[in-house]
Parts: sequence; structure tokens; C-alpha cells
Amino acid sequence: MPLKKRVPAQHDTSRADRPAPPRPNWPPFKRLVSPSDLSLQVRLPGQIITIPSFWPAKLCKDYVSFLSTLPLTTTPGKPKKGDAVRVNDRFEVEDAAFAERLWSETALRDLVLGHSVAEDAADGDGPSLNDEERVALWGDEVVGLNPRIRIYRYKKGQFFDKHYDDSNQVTIPGSPCIPAKTTWTFLLYLTSAATGCIGGETVFYPESPSGRKKKNEPQPEPVVVDLEVGMALLHRHGSECLLHEGREVLQGEKWVIRSDLCIRR
Repeated sequence: MPLKKRVPAQHDTSRADRPAPPRPNWPPFKRLVSPSDLSLQVRLPGQIITIPSFWPAKLCKDYVSFLSTLPLTTTPGKPKKGDAVRVNDRFEVEDAAFAERLWSETALRDLVLGHSVAEDAADGDGPSLNDEERVALWGDEVVGLNPRIRIYRYKKGQFFDKHYDDSNQVTIPGSPCIPAKTTWTFLLYLTSAATGCIGGETVFYPESPSGRKKKNEPQPEPVVVDLEVGMALLHRHGSECLLHEGREVLQGEKWVIRSDLCIRR
């Protein structure tokens, strides 16, 4: 099977040339939903999982107000050769403490490490995963979230063209520090049509079963993940990443908090 041509995300090459921004004084997490009232819901087996109502709407609204005060920078519309086009406003910071809060103070840790997976968005809890199944799903033992926190704002007319997310080697601070590798992208949506954001869906393009387009072979339908306030999206990245895009925002603003699941290396 031929290697698929990879279109990486556009990288911010200016980040190394400027001082690191101070860590924000992130608002507290209030009125979080209990892990027992949430579930991992499979949109595409082994590839795309959502957690509806991961954050309550009021907390999302509070965070949008706070994030609006951060010094966001606009990603240039002309990428480096071979990179995907991304036009949005973003803030990026190394903040292991906030990553740990997102991992352990929310339901994420319990859901990833021990709870069930629903095979359909309409289902309730599915069967619990055993250790072997969890390793197969996540890639190995999940040890937390990438300390690199990214905030994305997409205004009207902004989008993220088709691309793949790369896996990265990171270090999770601690005693001792944990060498880790990212395997799944974590996106937390703070806005949706309910808040006036129209468009901005995340769309995945599964490959044909044979791995290549054959004559008269129908292409799998794209998987469209609509924005929902407070919904978390997890999707596999690295060598097994699906081609995907963030559609153009037609109205309002799309706000996203981004990190990655990390496994021990």
C-alpha cells in the first residue's frame, strides 16, 4: 500500500524567536459534570471519540470571556511550502499545571483510564475496556496531557485546511519527569451554533478499505463533527491520523482549547 501524502499543519515558525508568554491565571473549573454522567462516544472506531457535555455551558462562557483578554496572534494566511493553510488567532503557552488540571480535575482521566466506551452517540455506557483494550486504543499507558496548551479563535472567514496532526515527543514535569509521546489530539469546543457560531465543523476523511482509490470503489463518507458547547473531541494523530479540516466559520466565533493525550515512551 503506498504511503499517503501527508499535509502537515502549518507551524508557527516565529515562536522560537519571541519570549515565552506568561502563564495565564486560568479561571477555576466550576460545576463540572461527574465522570459517572459522561461517556466516551465513538464516532469512528479507533479514530474519533467525543465526550458531550464535558464542560458545562456556563464554564465555557466564562472561559471565552477570559480567553478574549489573552494576547492572541493571527496565523499568517500564506503557509510554508507543503504546509496546510490555517487562518486563525491563537495563543500558545507551556503550562504543565493547567494541563494537569485539565487531565485530573475534570472527568478526562477517569474516562480515558477506566470508563466505558459507547459505540454510538445514542447509546449509554458501553462495556468497560480492559487494560489490553485501552493500550490498543490509546497506544500505550496514558500519563496525562501535553503541557503545551493552545487556544484557537476562528472568526468569520477563518478556517483550517485539510491536514494531518503530527505526533511529538514531550516531557511531563514531575518527580520524576515522564518522557512521553502524543498520540491523540484533544480539542475542547467552547462555542457552537447555540452561541452564534455558524460553520467551523471538524471534518475527517476516512480512507477506502483497500487504502487506495480503486475504480468504482465508493469513497467512505466524511465524518462531520458539529460544534457543541462543552464537547471534547479526541482523534488519533501521528502515522495513523486521518486527513481532516476545520471548515470556514460563516458567522460568530469558534473558540477551542487544544492539548494532546500523552503516552509513556
